[in-house]
Formats: sequence, structure tokens, C-alpha cells
Amino acid sequence: MDAGRRGWAAALVAVALTAAVPDAAASAADAEPSPEPTTGVVRVEAADDPGLRDEAQRAVAGMSLRERAASVVMGHIPTTDTAALREYMESSGIGGFILMGANVPSSEQALREVTAALTVDPAMPPLLAVDQEGGDVSRLPWDAFPSALDLKDAPPAAARDAFAARAALVQRAGIGVNFGVVADETDDPGSFIYRRALGTTPDAAADRVDAAVTGEGGAALSTLKHFPGHGAAPGDSHRGIPATAMTKEQWEAQDGLPFRAGVDAGAPLLMFGHLAYTDVDAAPASLSAEWHRIAREELGFDGVAVTDDLGMLQASGDARYQDPVGNAVAALAAGNDLVLGVMFSDAQTATRTVDGIVAAVESGALPAERLDDAATRVVEMRLGLAADGRGLIPCGDCEPVG
Repeated sequence: MDAGRRGWAAALVAVALTAAVPDAAASAADAEPSPEPTTGVVRVEAADDPGLRDEAQRAVAGMSLRERAASVVMGHIPTTDTAALREYMESSGIGGFILMGANVPSSEQALREVTAALTVDPAMPPLLAVDQEGGDVSRLPWDAFPSALDLKDAPPAAARDAFAARAALVQRAGIGVNFGVVADETDDPGSFIYRRALGTTPDAAADRVDAAVTGEGGAALSTLKHFPGHGAAPGDSHRGIPATAMTKEQWEAQDGLPFRAGVDAGAPLLMFGHLAYTDVDAAPASLSAEWHRIAREELGFDGVAVTDDLGMLQASGDARYQDPVGNAVAALAAGNDLVLGVMFSDAQTATRTVDGIVAAVESGALPAERLDDAATRVVEMRLGLAADGRGLIPCGDCEPVG
């Protein structure tokens, strides 16, 4: 994303956040422009640094195999105990952490203490992520900005404003990544993803996904999910592996449009779903080298590819996916840069995953070059957060929201 666009989006973040959260659903899209950010939001204006990739490559080259393996793991433990969280990050050395509801205390200030504990080294901050879609999937209870259920029937500008404000809340908490932009589309109210999708047609969803990514860009790293699209594949991927016979050509004209729009808008992360488009690949997209090729070569995505929660593969009941470490290695081999685990995880799961990745490289099952490529993308993003000052808690003295 160019500097001008990021600067514009950052200003919009500050505008939207000036609305008090309890009234946000009515006021987020009506906020008056203001040239300066307020309430402690950090303005993120730096242009992409062409030397950042070189710096990341040097950093990865200086890592041990175990450090590289740890850098591509995003883990989770369900606690707000800051000492336990710090010990978890220090002992595992992993590159990311997803905050779920069990990690979110009752106040924004207390949440900043949690994210500070997770940030062991501000010069190389972890990728801290949260599923802050708003509405049905909302980890921050003080987010009352409009969700997809309302935004799908509102002009795209409303999605821009809502996600600008939402990203500001994420940033204020010390979180860098929002797994918040649902690029799936469906017009079926019975679909499990309907209430979370930003549009009921491919074009409508594409317009709102573009707007949401643009709105978030000044304060949070946007993630498009669940590639290649949940709408066409009926069923809930938390309980099985939804499948569709939709052809590649149909996908390009339909469910692929919102993802292309989000990539074109500059979304830096793409989450691969546990969805099987059998005309393209019988394997779930999260484990499909072909879907990763499509994302890179045909959509032009050059950011961090992250899996949906790999525990969902185990929960599917499919005998092929009952080895959590094997799932992580297969996901990396397919082209993911960051492997995410939540379901069935405990305090040792991340370490076991790191051990498995190391063993896979040593045995040749996972090419060392693939791990290096993944680690470089993740480290580049972490260094980018540090360069933007995001390795520090952004507003330790900011006033409470609302």
C-alpha cells in the first residue's frame, strides 16, 4: 500500500474513533473529517521500505533451524495471566499469538498489559492477532461498530468507516493483526457464514471488502478470510471439511472476486480455509499447493499466507488429519507462511509443533528453502511493525474508549 493511501486511512481511523463506542453503530459512518488523530491512535504513514525484505533475509539467515521453525508458528493459551503469557512466548520462541476471548480482560487498559506481556522483544514484536470482525465474532466487547450483518445492506463507505474504527480499537490494544475481513459471499441466510459475509453477491462483497481493507490499513494489518471462499462450500469448517464442485472458471467469476478485490486493496495477510474445491484440488485449500499458486501467481498476493486454525482439521473427524504436527508441516509445504493452532492446544502444543517442523526439515520432508521463505515473510512483517513503532504499546496513557 502506498504512503498516501496509508496516511489517508490512518486519518480516517482517528476520525471514526472519536465516536463513543456505545453509539458507534449509529454514528461510525457519519463522523466528520478531522486532520489529526485523537484518543492516542498511532498514525501509520511510513511507505513500504524496499530494504525491509533484505533485513528480514539477514535476520533469518542468522537464525538457527529451531528459531526459523518457531518463527512461523502462531500459538494460543487461554489465560490473561501476564506472567504465564510471557513465559509461554519466551519458552516457545514462536512468532505469533492469537488472542481469543479467554485472553481479553474486562478493560482496554488490562488488555494492553496482556499484549505487553506477549511482546518479549519490541525490536522483533510477535504477530499478535485477533478475530475482530464485529457482531457475531467479536473478541473486544467494547466494539459496537457496525458488523457485516448491517454493512452488507449499507454503502461500501460504511464498511470503510466501521473497519477504520475497528482497526483503531485493535491498535489501541497493542494488537497488530486483525483476522477481521470476511471475504466470503453468499445470499443464503441458512449458510453458517451468511451473518459474517460483507456481501450477498460477488460484486457487492468485493466492494465492501475493498472498503474494509482500505479502512483498516492505517491501524491494523488486514486479513482476508476464508480463501478461496466459504459461500460456495456448504457446511461449517469447524465441524467438517465443506466441499464444492464449483469449477475454477466459476470461482474466478464469483467467489474469487472479493478476494481479488481485497488483494488489490493491499491486504497483507490471506487466511486459507479448510475448504475443498474439488475441481481444483481434492485437498482442503489450507493444504493445497495449487490454491497457494493461484493466490500468488494469479491474484498477485505477496503477503503472509496463514492457515485457519489447524485444530479444525482434527475436529473434522477425517482420519487423514488427526496428526496436528503433520498438519502443520503439510500446511507449510503447501505454501503457508504461518501455521495457526487454537483448538486442542495446550501450553506445550506450540513447542511440539516447532519440534515437528525441525524434524521435517532435517528429514527432507519439508524443504529448508520453503521454511526460509515462510520465515522471511513473517519476519519482514514483524520488522515492519517495529519500524512503525508497533512493537511498543501504542497508547499507554490514552483515555478509555467512549
